[in-house]
Amino acid sequence: MGIITDIFSFVNTFFKKFFQNSKNVLTARLTYDIIPTMLIGFNLVKLSPEVSKVSKKENKFERYDISTQAVHSGNDYDEETGAVRRPLHMANSYKLPDDLSQVNYSSTDLLMYSRNGNANQHWLEEKVAALYHADDAIVLASGVGALHALFWTLLKSGDRVVYPKVSYMAVYRMFHELFNRKFGVETVMVDMTDIEAVKKAITPGTKLVHIETPDNPTVGVTDIAAVAKIAHENGAVLSVDNTFASPLNQRPLELGADFVVDSLTKFINGHGDAQGGAIISNDLETMDRIRYEAQVNVGGVISPFNAWQIFRGSVTFPLRMERINQSSQTIAEWLEQRENITFVSYPGLPSNPGHELAKRQMENGFGGVISFGVSADDKTVERFCANLKVVTFAVSLGHDESLIFPQPSYDERINLYPEKFRNGFIRFSVGLESPEDIIGDLDQALSAVGL
Repeated sequence: MGIITDIFSFVNTFFKKFFQNSKNVLTARLTYDIIPTMLIGFNLVKLSPEVSKVSKKENKFERYDISTQAVHSGNDYDEETGAVRRPLHMANSYKLPDDLSQVNYSSTDLLMYSRNGNANQHWLEEKVAALYHADDAIVLASGVGALHALFWTLLKSGDRVVYPKVSYMAVYRMFHELFNRKFGVETVMVDMTDIEAVKKAITPGTKLVHIETPDNPTVGVTDIAAVAKIAHENGAVLSVDNTFASPLNQRPLELGADFVVDSLTKFINGHGDAQGGAIISNDLETMDRIRYEAQVNVGGVISPFNAWQIFRGSVTFPLRMERINQSSQTIAEWLEQRENITFVSYPGLPSNPGHELAKRQMENGFGGVISFGVSADDKTVERFCANLKVVTFAVSLGHDESLIFPQPSYDERINLYPEKFRNGFIRFSVGLESPEDIIGDLDQALSAVGL
């Protein structure tokens, strides 16, 4: 492989230097796409020589309940000590085999350097794949890191992406600003809760459709199976951000999605003390490409410590999520009848426009995020949040403690949201506290600001 790799390196470097001052998209595609593809076609070179051949994850507990899988998947006795917990390996280098002739330094299947993969990462990947009933999972440094890794691997200049009008800020930034302006990717926003609009937006030639359901921050519900069908009919792949739902409540691969992204920082870790993100899929070939292109050669790998923390937190994930589902339903029902609350957006409420759909595609509950509005200006909303004593005034979600965050009327994306979300809009992540205590806290803080 050495001579072949040298040939590719020389050709690639030559064309990069030759065209380095050109801003022509055709030139860029010639350099980075067409010429390498021709070389591959003539069997002169492989774009990713011996990309890591990571096989399907083994799930020894596949026939058991998710609570049992959360405890046992990825876990084993420590060979050296007999400990019944996986140890934390903070090493950034591992002993190489005596014979280096077969070692591929860009692979992830051999433990050699922590950017290529580390033991704690691999054990966590086994657990996440099991929770999603999936063949493979890749765990990276954050949820946004996982999103970027997926988009970076799937897309190239000239491709077309359809994504939601209501989405997480980083998705909006990546598609609205970065991928289209820097790399010439065509990006199209659409209301994903409107299937007729989705049909018009996803046209032949679309490469990727990305959705969130429930979405961040309005908690809208998108029909995964319907969007998957439309995407596949037009030759596109579908990725689903499942962070708000979690694998206890929703498994998008079983509904037709090709890839799932989950911010492990949130419900799966659940303790507000570690950061990580996962890509989950049954497409092993593309998953290997993601490891090669985005993990090894961009460097978004998770640290051993964060992987170990999330592995520990995930053991209690199903129990925590069950409690959060129940508490969220109780709190949403209370909010809906409380005066001075202008709206409540939660899929578990029969009044919610996505309720019937959510009942079909969300198995065990409706998640732990409620969006609601109050009859107040931005400053009053901030004072309400500051007056809370049990609920924590902070960003993020999915923690053991309840978290609340106002969405100000001056947010640059506010006009992309349905009209009722444009004033007094608050995102609320329900924690593990007593639902009665949470309700009492919300009530006293609303009263404290005259609501």
